[in-house]
Amino acid sequence: MHAATRTSPPHSLFGRALVEAVATMLAAIAALLCVLPINPEPGSGVLAVVLCLSLSRSQLDRDRRGRIEAAFVLPAVGLAAAGVGMLLLHFPIVGAVVFTAGMFVSIWLRRFGPMARRAGSLIALPFVVLLTTPYVPPRHPGLMPPWLLPIAIALLALFWVNVVHALAQALRFLKPVTLPVAAPAAPVESALRPVASTRMAIQMAVALGLSFALGYLVFPKHWAWVVLTAFIVNSGNRGRLDVAHKSVLRVLGAAAGTVMAGVVSIHLGIDRHVMVVLMLACVFLGVWLRPISYVWWALFVTVVLALLQDFEGVSASRMLWSRVEEIAIGAVIGVAAAWFVLPVRSTGMLRRRIADALAALASALDRQQPTRTPAAFFTALRAVEQIAPAFRATRPIARHIRPDRPADCIDVLLDCREPAARLIEQGTPPAAVHQALGRARRSLREPATMLTALQQLRASLRQACAELQTPIPARPPKEAPQGASSTSRETPAE
Repeated sequence: MHAATRTSPPHSLFGRALVEAVATMLAAIAALLCVLPINPEPGSGVLAVVLCLSLSRSQLDRDRRGRIEAAFVLPAVGLAAAGVGMLLLHFPIVGAVVFTAGMFVSIWLRRFGPMARRAGSLIALPFVVLLTTPYVPPRHPGLMPPWLLPIAIALLALFWVNVVHALAQALRFLKPVTLPVAAPAAPVESALRPVASTRMAIQMAVALGLSFALGYLVFPKHWAWVVLTAFIVNSGNRGRLDVAHKSVLRVLGAAAGTVMAGVVSIHLGIDRHVMVVLMLACVFLGVWLRPISYVWWALFVTVVLALLQDFEGVSASRMLWSRVEEIAIGAVIGVAAAWFVLPVRSTGMLRRRIADALAALASALDRQQPTRTPAAFFTALRAVEQIAPAFRATRPIARHIRPDRPADCIDVLLDCREPAARLIEQGTPPAAVHQALGRARRSLREPATMLTALQQLRASLRQACAELQTPIPARPPKEAPQGASSTSRETPAE
């Protein structure tokens, strides 16, 4: 029972991911069918599909505020990205500088709160498209001027994602998304100077700058693979270990995807229409399996990009090993930037997120709170879950060299989810829970004691929940001897 609270059951995870993937692909196909009559160029269709994928993943369309932000910001950013694409085509060095500056700003904005963070995520979307499909001037005139095309594609993508998600919510296939409840800040301020978001923005800028320079010098015709990989392994940076873990998955998935694309291109000999269907099928599989492991997303996206180049007349078989080499080089650049340029220690980030979760739990268990809810605690636990895969991947090694055993600490804390929720909603926590919670928060200053303190907190929460199920003993009858009541166990009315 308690193991199930740590991670979602496989069948429910597959089911939710399947519904998300179907909704995303329906929106992408609808947007694609609307965009191609306007402009039949492959780049326009790819932009529509990528924007639908990114908007669906960000879930910006599922609340009113997100829709308004996307409707105003995304067309402007799409137009700016088209301008950067022209710079990359005609003035590569200037385009690389502007591209790197745009990605730096998108990460640096995180320090200014949730609204700026959402704007930053929108800024990053179209720039990523330039790496998957570099800008090519339209060869055939479309139904609208080229400068207006990115705006129309962005609005069409947003429209269809809105429509499909609204329909899925109305049919109760998707749950409405509410803005997450912010967890109370930990009492200790971060000692990082500059702060983590600024460090990660600088790391991204260094990684992109190096990958652009190396790509232009060594791989002038297909530099985008180096830059794309360096960007991917540094995006969503949650510390050095996370970047290293993601780079390994990226290289393994991309290598397997490259081999698969080469096999398809060499042996199957499929025509262009079947290739489009195959690319959409690979996108669907990547979206569906991504929550299970990032390696699946890397594999199927690599297949799509390789087939897309083959679709445009560049043989995937001829670029097979060159592409693997470029991906590996981009991964090394991304890891080097994360480890040696203002590095963010993964264990430090983990302790901060655990501190946020414990602070949220303390607030939710506070007897003085008029209404108590586990929402903020759950939000903080999701932040801890985000950095768990990298620590779990290194568990066999860390168990022998780290006394704090970070992966075990994560699992123990996540095990507290169910008993803590029951206690918050159904009962008054006993003093033992508050004492264990206080010890757990103090142990963050002494990592060697953190695992033991979290295990004690879990035990106290489970014990308190067990006591909630104990029936209240009947009061002794009035004629009973006076000493009889002293042996009876009474439970407070609360």
